[in-house]
Amino acid sequence: MLTLRWYALALVIPALLLLAAFFPLLTPLVPIYALGLLLITWLDRRSAGSAQQFTLQRHNDQKLSLGVPNPVRLEIDSRAVRSLTVIVRDEPPVGMTISNHNQPATSEHEPGGKLTIAARETQNLTYHLRPIKRGDYQFGDLNLRWGGPIGLYIRQAVYKVAAPVKVYPNIYEIRRYELLVQRDQLTEMGLKNVRMRGEGTAFESLRDYTPDDPYRTINWKATARRGKPISTNYEPERSQRVVILLDVGRMMRSVIRVDDPDGEVWNMAKVDFVINSILLLSYVATRKGDQVGLLVFADQIMQYIPPAPGNAHFQKLLEAMYALGSQPVEADYARAITYLRAKQKKRSLVILFTDLSGAHASEKLLSNMPRLAPQHVPLLVTIRDPVLDTEAAQAPTESDAVYRRAVAEQLINERRLLLDNLQRRGVLTLDVDASHLSVDVVNRYLQLKRRSVI
Repeated sequence: MLTLRWYALALVIPALLLLAAFFPLLTPLVPIYALGLLLITWLDRRSAGSAQQFTLQRHNDQKLSLGVPNPVRLEIDSRAVRSLTVIVRDEPPVGMTISNHNQPATSEHEPGGKLTIAARETQNLTYHLRPIKRGDYQFGDLNLRWGGPIGLYIRQAVYKVAAPVKVYPNIYEIRRYELLVQRDQLTEMGLKNVRMRGEGTAFESLRDYTPDDPYRTINWKATARRGKPISTNYEPERSQRVVILLDVGRMMRSVIRVDDPDGEVWNMAKVDFVINSILLLSYVATRKGDQVGLLVFADQIMQYIPPAPGNAHFQKLLEAMYALGSQPVEADYARAITYLRAKQKKRSLVILFTDLSGAHASEKLLSNMPRLAPQHVPLLVTIRDPVLDTEAAQAPTESDAVYRRAVAEQLINERRLLLDNLQRRGVLTLDVDASHLSVDVVNRYLQLKRRSVI
């Protein structure tokens, strides 16, 4: 393919012809110039080399994580005998957004970039994809463009590296959790210390008393024997049961807008935020030795996985959440809770993830969820609506804004009243922003476990 530089040089030919009309001595220069341009173009094209001098590969996880930037590394191996400047472009799966993620070689809309490769050198270029829906996807081919040393001719080639890829719930967060556990740096995720000493029921060890220790933890025999206050460390019981109720009805299909600190704006359905948090919660609970179960419902019971321990069971939960879809129907809380009470007789922490939008749904929730207590420990988890919070916090300057703020405040007050009523009836509640959902849910689980509530 000819470049703009070539066309600029080619425009000299009609200019010479025009001048030759007035200055005939210039006429012989026209064919000489034209032949010279053709010769230089041929040499530039030949110097560019063929597509066979490059090998292109794409490296990425076979399971991408939902809602977070996933790195995609493009490897360009050059066997050319000279340095070349190339432009590489990937064909990412349809429906995924390109994330900036502080990568200087990429832009917001470019899955690739421009780089200079020395002779017989291999270089890598990384961009990031943010999937916003779970499921099966397909990468396309890689496209490469490069030119000759003079810049008159550009070559293009397509490298057939199309490949399938799956988008799972946020497994990246699981890897990050494991890494931070090994480094004893869980606070970087916002998680509290999972050692949870001092308030369980299983004896762990003895240690010196500290002023903030509960009085009941003092071990009087050890204190008398050592001549100083000694406290008993307890570990929470293992093999407790955590059953997750997931509403995949109509209201959970609504989309939440997220404004990242790095300036990116993206949208994801409430149910997908919830599934990400359930995955992390299930992993942490499994790692703590507890049994995790899952009940998925809308107007019908869609799936039930009884509580069980172990990594194999966690993988079963992961595959189940990968395949989940939401339904355009109202959630039937009575059916779900009746089903669970019949299936799960042993005391469990029952965590219901749902949405509080709509007076009818709220009434159904208020009349059914307290039925879980006192046999179980019920915990309701809901995602706050950022639009309502924004409207209620704004100082109105127009009549429409005054009305919107009044409506937002009314809805927030109704939501708070419902949560208060549930708490008075023995239901624990957690109402959080989508961006803090995973961490806050895990912290509440750890808090309840530490207090031996389960």
